[in-house]
Amino acid sequence: MASDAGRKQFWKRSGAKVPGSIQHVYGAQHPPFDPLLHGTLIKPGSKPPTTPVKLKKVSTFQEFESNTSDAWDLGDDDDELLAIAAENLNTEVVMETAHKVIQNHSKLQEQHKFQEEHLQEEKQVESAELSSVAYGDNRLVKSVSEGHTSSSSDNASENSSMQRSQSLPQTSTPPLVSGMADYNTSVTPALTEREASRLDKFKQLLAGPNTDLEELRKLSWSGIPKRVRPIAWKLLSGYLPANVDRRESTLQRKRKEYFAFVEQYYDSRNDENHQDTYRQIHIDIPRMSPEVLRLQPKVTEIFERILFIWAIRHPASGYVQGINDLVTPFFVVFVCEYIEEEVVENFDVSSLPEEVLQNIEADSYWCMSKLLDGIQDNYTFAQPGIQKKVKMLEELVSRIDEQVHRHLDLHEVKYLQFAFRWMNNLLMREVPLRCIIRLWDTYQSEPEGFSHFHLYVCAAFLVRWRKEILEEKDFQNPW
Repeated sequence: MASDAGRKQFWKRSGAKVPGSIQHVYGAQHPPFDPLLHGTLIKPGSKPPTTPVKLKKVSTFQEFESNTSDAWDLGDDDDELLAIAAENLNTEVVMETAHKVIQNHSKLQEQHKFQEEHLQEEKQVESAELSSVAYGDNRLVKSVSEGHTSSSSDNASENSSMQRSQSLPQTSTPPLVSGMADYNTSVTPALTEREASRLDKFKQLLAGPNTDLEELRKLSWSGIPKRVRPIAWKLLSGYLPANVDRRESTLQRKRKEYFAFVEQYYDSRNDENHQDTYRQIHIDIPRMSPEVLRLQPKVTEIFERILFIWAIRHPASGYVQGINDLVTPFFVVFVCEYIEEEVVENFDVSSLPEEVLQNIEADSYWCMSKLLDGIQDNYTFAQPGIQKKVKMLEELVSRIDEQVHRHLDLHEVKYLQFAFRWMNNLLMREVPLRCIIRLWDTYQSEPEGFSHFHLYVCAAFLVRWRKEILEEKDFQNPW
């Protein structure tokens, strides 16, 4: 959400005040095929151009959609494949390439099979060394039983473990504080080669003394690996500084500041001038998603404090229905910092140490506050921000898919009827939580992701389901 003063956002480069004319964005598909750079892919006998190819300026939503069709792919090398698909190769080249692909695939299958057998043997050895699970430094870690003895078998095992560790890249991310989970030692499902490579890029970027936030945004646009998502979100939201040495002191100061607010304001929740706010928060929390998480008393208690403190400290808007949904993604991501379970919604949050819960609560509050700073006009009196965004969405759809726009108008469907909640809750009620978290990876990589880029996502929803919309004749309760 941090803006770059030296660079105009892609949706503001045109003179129009409504979105629609856009430029390339982070994570967009690679530039068009350039024969000068891929000479070997040109058909025999064809004459290459003598001047560099000038990239065409993207000016329509359809071109934007085409250029970002691979934005959700984790791959970094798809330009070669796209280039090959764009050119007509002769039969000999195709057959030779296919033969090589089959051979390479067979070799990789054999290597993977051997690696799986080897990993299985290692797991059996390591399982004998792990004796208990204990909380250390306020996090969940595996404790090794009693250490190695002086016997020859133990020495051999230690040497073997040392050789394995030396063979791995030494790019571990320094912990922010003692309470952060160790990403290198946590037990998680095996990663694919592509996922491991992508995770390694994030670790290398985060391991430096000063994180390059611009590079972090580019990497994060196509999704953030789960292991590094907590720290990446804190950096992208502006909650943590780029300098590694300042992070621990910043966390301690901000967490202390938050609980000073709790001590100062939370007891006033039953006062006459605040009881309506607290009552509305208390009513809205059970409506949140996911259901399993919201029904935990500890989670309810934490969310009530976060929302009440934010409302008291932001009297211009106060608490508005919809803000309660915006806490959940931050809370779930930061819980993952301290646990190994894949499905956080089924985890008993109350089993975490009290200090860990306090850290999660404070971090969720500050990151949610950073988000709301950019869209607070959505929640002020009469919610003018939402009114404006819904109007912009209507104009955008009328430009990119006039048929859908006319169909909705013909059946007297007002955009405000279905898009209001899309803007108010940021699609939290329409999309599963795991998809929302992935979507927010991209939102936080954009300078105005939650306020402007969100419009394009909503428009993409209508374009994606245009067939169903055009077939619908009764819009009494379509969404």
